[in-house]
Amino acid sequence: MTCAVCVNTITDELSKRDWVSTVVVSLVTNSATIEFKDEDKVGQVVEAIEDLGYEATVDTLVNLDEGKPPTQERAVEILLEGMYCEHCPDRVARSLAGFRRQLEIVSQPTEQHPIMKVSYVPEAPTFTVRQILAAIEASDPALTASTHRPLTLEERSKQILHRHQLQLLYRVVLTGIICIPTFIIGIVYMNLVPDKNGSKQYLMAPWASGISRGQISMFIMATPVYFLAADFFHTRALKEIKALWRHGSRTPVLHRFYRFGSMNTLMSLGTTIAYVSSVAQLIAAGVNRPLEINNSNFYFDSVVFLTFFLLVGRLIESFSKARAGDAVEMLGKLRPTTAILVEHRGTGKEEDSVVQADLLDFGDIVRVPHGASPPADGIVVLGESNFDESSLTGESRPVKKRVGDEVFSGTVNKDAPVSVQITGVAGKSILDQIVNIVREGQTKRAPMEQIADVMTTYFVPAITLIAILTWIVWMSLGLSGRIPSHWLDVSSGGWVAWSLQFATAVFVVACPCGLALAAPTAIFVGGGLAAKHGILAKGGGEAFEKASKIDCVVFDKMGTLTMGGEPSITDSKIYPDSDDVDEARKATFLAALKAVEENSSHPIAKAIVSFCASKTSKYANIDNLEEIPGKGMKATYASSNPESSFELIVGNEALMNEFSVHISPIVTTLLQKWKIEAKSIALAATKPISPAIEVLAPPYTLAAALSISDPARPEAPAIVRALQTRGIAVWLLSGDNPTTATAVALQVGINSDNVIAGVLPAQKAEKITYLQSILKACTGPTSESTTRRAAIAMVGDGINDSPALTTADVGVAIGSGSDVAISSADFVLLNSDLHSVVSLLDLSRAVFRRIKFNFGWALVYNCIAVPVAEGCLYPVVSHGSHVRLDPVWTSLAMALSSISVVTSSLMLRSRLPGVGFRVQRVE
Repeated sequence: MTCAVCVNTITDELSKRDWVSTVVVSLVTNSATIEFKDEDKVGQVVEAIEDLGYEATVDTLVNLDEGKPPTQERAVEILLEGMYCEHCPDRVARSLAGFRRQLEIVSQPTEQHPIMKVSYVPEAPTFTVRQILAAIEASDPALTASTHRPLTLEERSKQILHRHQLQLLYRVVLTGIICIPTFIIGIVYMNLVPDKNGSKQYLMAPWASGISRGQISMFIMATPVYFLAADFFHTRALKEIKALWRHGSRTPVLHRFYRFGSMNTLMSLGTTIAYVSSVAQLIAAGVNRPLEINNSNFYFDSVVFLTFFLLVGRLIESFSKARAGDAVEMLGKLRPTTAILVEHRGTGKEEDSVVQADLLDFGDIVRVPHGASPPADGIVVLGESNFDESSLTGESRPVKKRVGDEVFSGTVNKDAPVSVQITGVAGKSILDQIVNIVREGQTKRAPMEQIADVMTTYFVPAITLIAILTWIVWMSLGLSGRIPSHWLDVSSGGWVAWSLQFATAVFVVACPCGLALAAPTAIFVGGGLAAKHGILAKGGGEAFEKASKIDCVVFDKMGTLTMGGEPSITDSKIYPDSDDVDEARKATFLAALKAVEENSSHPIAKAIVSFCASKTSKYANIDNLEEIPGKGMKATYASSNPESSFELIVGNEALMNEFSVHISPIVTTLLQKWKIEAKSIALAATKPISPAIEVLAPPYTLAAALSISDPARPEAPAIVRALQTRGIAVWLLSGDNPTTATAVALQVGINSDNVIAGVLPAQKAEKITYLQSILKACTGPTSESTTRRAAIAMVGDGINDSPALTTADVGVAIGSGSDVAISSADFVLLNSDLHSVVSLLDLSRAVFRRIKFNFGWALVYNCIAVPVAEGCLYPVVSHGSHVRLDPVWTSLAMALSSISVVTSSLMLRSRLPGVGFRVQRVE
């Protein structure tokens, strides 16, 4: 693929099939993602692409209807070297039959394709991929088995680009060598050297049929360039035309006349017109034998220089496109290729051995020395150290890891060695998830790219029409005498040949490549920069475009604006609090409360568990556990003594109201005091269970009142100010009580009017919709509202906030570790630092400013270059000559246009102020 027309051609052709759902083609990575029905039709997909003149291979085939395999299940491809007969595959299969565990041979090897695929559930250290390989090799001494890692999408793309670059490089070298004598003869001697020069007189003297030695030499040099170097464009243009008019083409006949061709067509037409017209002039001169031949009749030098500049432009563009996709490749290189495996031999001692990282399995123990990276995700089982996780989260501060903590592949051990038990291999590590998310996001297109699609679809036919009209108009003006006769500066061919120069220039100068590359290259670079700063752009170009237009940011409270991770109980009241209350009864109540909250993952529940554990070591069994969404939990504590059994509810004030729990004025005053201090409230109530008085069951009575301190993040006030300075409204959306939520909002600088509290998780999405309906966009920090509705970003933890994240225009999930796969968010922040929110919005705006600049430059270039090439400025005389674009210089201008667009996108990585993107630290 060379331009957006190629992308549109493949997309349109595949989309015409009823069984194809979606088609996403990436020009930058030379890849496509296609969703279709019936796995057997994959061959038809490849065939359809090949019929269009492109090469295609299947990288990955995934059945979306199948459920995910068990977490521990692993599929491995094994390369078998040394297979020498047709019985080898059966022998290998029999060698694996001895494993009485879950092992399945998914695909058998053959002599032509000696790769087998097995699926199994490892049980380290007794049953791993290492035992499987050993069993295969033991079946036949001639066999050597090793894990086979298929090429990644980036590696395949690199191969395609490398092959493409070599093809271009060979032609550039050939054309470059020929350019030297062409420049000397065609430019220096024919135009710059005085006519009295002996060498020039020798070159200009007639040689055969009245044609000069110079033009014969130019013909000899231009011919191999046209057929052996410019063939790069000719063959592709012919393939496109053949595919368009092939038998069975689904393109309507009428469409074939106004939706055809690509950049290859324009380039091929430009060089062909220059070469064929020059050969025609050469033949005409040989037949007519004119007294004087004007060198401007011939474009052989244009063929050489035109092809050279076009090829050099393509080569530079190819290298630039390769750099745009480096981000994913660099992430993949963070993964170590070897590991130090810790094994227990028969002696009972530990032995270390260096193995390939692909040979590790779930449950293996590896040693991670100082300065090394874990070969896979795992849990620390021995030692403690500090790890640098900046490669994943963007935060450069060291993170303390102790026994039981999780470490990730791609991070670096900065202190003492630790032993790690592997929990994530074979594409299941956090780094693999990050790579997949970045890769997926880079293929998602921005709505703005649809403009380029429409323009490039009709670009080639439009340019072809303009070139033909240019030729006809100038020829008509010349033949009718409407223009001065002294403008005719060709010795043969008359006005027909003279006007053809303008048509050739139009073909060559027009360039849709800049339009095609304007958005995808900027999005690729932006996605890489985001990943570098701990931001995963799951939504790709569409998410970047929406984030660049955000007018309002809505924050969740707990865990987002507040620390959230480990809140603590700061105040507690156990009722009744008189001295005559049995301490054993209090201990039983606290044990039951602890047992209930252990079944919840809410941060407040964790704080209550820690509080109860510090007060009693007693254990309690509970039954009939029930979660009441957005309010709390309910359970039954059954004691051996029926009179000691009770029902327990724990949650917020809404839960107490639902069960008619009486709260005295004294307690209400106490709760209000805690709320004003920005503390969250948890209440517990009990009701005795007694079969004898079941009919007259007493109501619930308050048993405990707890305040939970969850301090605001230290950077939160600065972040709120920074957003407000950028003209972005800030709101707080919380399930906590209004008093506490308002207190937290005031602490971080959010206006109390911008607080929505007491909202159940399911209602958060409704509140986002409500804000979308009432808020209007502003044009600046102090500007008045417009009629356009506000674009809203929701920032939350991605679990309870999932509906709201999906409903918002842009969902931003604050993730960590296993949270990177949150499906409802457009962006995932790998670190919990709120500075990433500002960085995300600034980066989105920078990316889309660059896309608009790229589009603007590409449009301005074509809007200026095409009229000049048409000869609109030809009547203007400057320094004694008419202003025009010679075909040679038009080729250079065309090449520079696409190169400049790619370079503009790559400059986002620059540290130059005003040119590249730099994170602005908010203090």
